[in-house]
Amino acid sequence: GKLNDVETQEMRRHTLHGYNLLKEAHADQVACNIALRHHEKWDGSGYPDGMKGGEIPIEARIVALADVYDAVTSRRCYKDAWSEEDAREFLQKESGKHFDPRLVEVFLLHEDKVREIQETFKDGA
Repeated sequence: GKLNDVETQEMRRHTLHGYNLLKEAHADQVACNIALRHHEKWDGSGYPDGMKGGEIPIEARIVALADVYDAVTSRRCYKDAWSEEDAREFLQKESGKHFDPRLVEVFLLHEDKVREIQETFKDGA
């Protein structure tokens, strides 16, 4: 079911936990940025810090887009996969809000390649 406020706050800490683990392991800054910032949103409504637009590291903006696309187009035990058309429509709707509009544009230009990669790795290959 839906998370309550306490559960939501705990779930959101995964960005900090991942960041701290990677720092402790001496991972590079790109990996640390992705762990910490992949839930920041272009319009500033994300977490953990409400960063906005170009303040968000490019690598985190890219992973945010790929992560959401994969989540909506993949079947999960709790939901069916969305169609390519529905996923594309969602990305376009969220362009400039959740996602960097330029990245959405580039992503959609290469959606066939994204699908190919997704298909290659869908079973943990």
